[in-house]
Amino acid sequence: MKALVRKKATPPIGPRSNQWKGARASQILDQHEQARRERLLSRGRRVWRVGRWIVGLAALALGVTLVTREMGPALQGWLEIRDVEVEGLQRVTKPEVLERLVLKPGTGLHQVSTVFLAERVQSHAWIKEATVERRPPHQLHITIVERTPAAIIRMGVDHWLSDESGYLLIKLGRQDDQTLPLLTGLSAQSLQQGNAGVRNAVQSGVVLAKLMASTLDGRVEIDLTKFSNVVASVNGVRFQFGDDSLVDQWERFRTVNPSFKTALSDDRKRTVSEIDLRYANRVIVRERA
Repeated sequence: MKALVRKKATPPIGPRSNQWKGARASQILDQHEQARRERLLSRGRRVWRVGRWIVGLAALALGVTLVTREMGPALQGWLEIRDVEVEGLQRVTKPEVLERLVLKPGTGLHQVSTVFLAERVQSHAWIKEATVERRPPHQLHITIVERTPAAIIRMGVDHWLSDESGYLLIKLGRQDDQTLPLLTGLSAQSLQQGNAGVRNAVQSGVVLAKLMASTLDGRVEIDLTKFSNVVASVNGVRFQFGDDSLVDQWERFRTVNPSFKTALSDDRKRTVSEIDLRYANRVIVRERA
């Protein structure tokens, strides 16, 4: 009896396959087709927008080129540089400034870089700062600040004129200027190359020379061979300075000897040969034997 009853076949185990038939299947296919069409349309819109931008930029560039070609000569004439005004000249001459501008005839204001022209002008040894401005329709205005001579630097047998920052202005050769302090003991190569340490020494020497000149009569000479032991002299009297601030050391001297200027101005009373300020809180006076 049991042998006559058939068992149902067990379906294979695996993922279920949902296959819709009839109207439902057709609806799903339509949705897929519509989504595909929308994606294609979206891509087409993007391509169209990009294409319009490219065409628009190309048309703009072409228009600018054509306008520039047509209007170029007129614009050149409207903005042609016909006058260069230079303000702040004392030692430097206007032809020297114009020589550094290297402006070609017919150059327009719109064709020059004010920053580049200022750098050209500042290449002059005497010019510290330069500002270049366009003043339409035809003027280029230049304002300069010249360097001020502050010291004579003797290197070997030659004398150089220097400003207060240690910038060499001009070589004087054997010629000297007694109205300016004299600095010695510096390396010509280091100073010409703009060595920071040497220029700092010059700056300190100029500051010290001004302080000494305001207190003592006579030309100030400063030996900068050793930055840690600066030696200055005025009217045959030597001053030795140590590592501390030169300004502070000089103020210490002025505090303890306010009458020193009067003593030095009288040859009969001048017996001091050296003032040593290298030691803290001390002013050592050495007299001639």
